[in-house]
Amino acid sequence: MRIKYLNQIRHLGFTAPDELRERLRGVPAEHLARTAASLRPARESGSVMYATKLAIRTLGRRVLDLETDTQHVDRLIDTLVRRTAPNLLDVYGVGTHTAAILLVAAGDNPHRLKSEAAFAHLCGVAPLPASSGKVTRHRLNPGGNRQANHALWRIVFTRMSGDERTRKYVARRTTEGLTTREVMRVLKRYVARELYPHLARA
Repeated sequence: MRIKYLNQIRHLGFTAPDELRERLRGVPAEHLARTAASLRPARESGSVMYATKLAIRTLGRRVLDLETDTQHVDRLIDTLVRRTAPNLLDVYGVGTHTAAILLVAAGDNPHRLKSEAAFAHLCGVAPLPASSGKVTRHRLNPGGNRQANHALWRIVFTRMSGDERTRKYVARRTTEGLTTREVMRVLKRYVARELYPHLARA
């Protein structure tokens, strides 16, 4: 919704009277909402200018309100995550939102969280055999929690970008003939094993 409002501000700015259009031209995205919210519509400036400023200011204030609400919710989620699983955020690649998704998945299925293998099945990262002839392959388990699976994907993606050990592993497995998708599937299984002790105690 925030992006939608910012796009509407941009579009209104493109068609605004010259003075207002120039004022909004080139304003960075991170300052656009505050600039829009600071506009002062005046009836004596003409009906078009007044109406355009009023619309842009209203959208700007909505964006600022959304940002304030988002920051409040993010702080609340961070507090709850740290209270529920104090060490989870110390795991490389795990952010507050990713941790929250995994904790919700684990909390909603306590009867399925009896082992790290069960957690892997819950997240859909326990590979299923899909070999053909002499080619050994595994496929994604379609029965897992898709949000939890995506959370693991985000952790792996972060590690592939910034963790040297993970990057070396990816390079080695790629030279062995695995595709990037297959390597990520293996890494998600490893991450599930690493995270399980934190979630089992939550």
